[in-house]
Amino acid sequence: MTQRPRIVIVGAGFGGLHAAQALAGKDVDVLLIDRQNYHTFTPLLYQVATCALDPSDIAYPIRQIFSRKRNIHVLMGEVEQIDSDARTLTIQLEDRAIQEPYDYLIVAAGSVTNYFGNEAVEANGFPLKDLNDAIFLRNHILQQFETAVRREDEAERRALTTLVVVGGGPTGLETAGALHELYNDVLKNDFPELERAQVILIEATKTLLTPYPEKLQDSARDQLASLGVRVILNTSVTDVGESYVKLADGQEIATHTLIWAAGTKGAPLSERLNLPLQRGGRVPLRPTMEVVEREAIYVVGDMAYLEDDKGQPYPMLIPVAQQEGKLAAHNILRRIAGQDQETFTYHDRGIMATIGRSRAVAWIFNRISLTGYLAWVAWLFLHLLWLLGFRNRLSVLMNWVWNYLTYDRSVRLILPSKRPLAVEAEPIYADEHELVEESG
Repeated sequence: MTQRPRIVIVGAGFGGLHAAQALAGKDVDVLLIDRQNYHTFTPLLYQVATCALDPSDIAYPIRQIFSRKRNIHVLMGEVEQIDSDARTLTIQLEDRAIQEPYDYLIVAAGSVTNYFGNEAVEANGFPLKDLNDAIFLRNHILQQFETAVRREDEAERRALTTLVVVGGGPTGLETAGALHELYNDVLKNDFPELERAQVILIEATKTLLTPYPEKLQDSARDQLASLGVRVILNTSVTDVGESYVKLADGQEIATHTLIWAAGTKGAPLSERLNLPLQRGGRVPLRPTMEVVEREAIYVVGDMAYLEDDKGQPYPMLIPVAQQEGKLAAHNILRRIAGQDQETFTYHDRGIMATIGRSRAVAWIFNRISLTGYLAWVAWLFLHLLWLLGFRNRLSVLMNWVWNYLTYDRSVRLILPSKRPLAVEAEPIYADEHELVEESG
């Protein structure tokens, strides 16, 4: 390290990654910290959970991204404390805790699942925020079919092959559509003994895709219905157990699977700043992306609370995080150069959500509405474009083409989610005993 200004970025999500890319090659030293050694393309997590893609298709090594950027350094660890007075971070590594100094700090630690205080949902529901969640959910979904095929009671079979998705936003719709296609287009060939599975989407408000125009909201609901997904609106979840979901209107659904896509909140690291937080655990900011009352600290992405000219907070969307990350990086460079900082202006290119094969809705530049096949193709193209790495793009494209042509998803693997325990035993002789290996 030289004596150049030292900028530390916490989080290699979309906001942190774009901040680091904006600082690459500049006359500063950058330390990028993340709990994982890879960047995850989170919009496609649901496709990993529904066996359409391999985890490696949507993950890219952070060190490889910056392998040729000599002023970018990468550290795998978790930030536990922020000392804004001393300008140091306490970071937990695998074997020890260390402290790292900074001149400027960009916090882009993202968000976590928001259960809104419902402990039953948190204990029994399945989140979908990272690769571990996606793989764990994939294991669970496939195991439900393996269990159902061994059951003779029809009601129990039905409960095992009924999935409930909570949340009427893009993640909820995309997950519900993909699950229905997995169950009824793919797994029906593996398990011909079972009847069609049921997917239920629950939304607490009266509409799906709240930020979208009413025409697209209605289209999304119609496309879900045409696919076979049952939609329940204006009803919230009150209780969840291992084998049931209870709703506020008195309905009880027999199921072993509830996927929670109903909300997010800022990562717990926001609390380390010791400031009053806004709704959803988000950090109040100045328009320059600086934290209020905290010198030299910037926050971007899902943790950031910044209002637009209508007094509404900017949504937790990837394009918002990307643009905020770039601005934070440029503003730090402008401060170092003694120049005035710029304020954030969001360039909104629109929103879109896919529902299933040839089904989607898109609101391009908030002016052009697309539905069905055209919206689906636009969604595919943009997500391929946003993926990091040529190999990832090629692999995802080939998987999508294969899935589309054959109605097959090859990544139907139930993988162990825990490390096998070592088994201690007395030495035995192979000619006297049969050696059996067990993993626990």
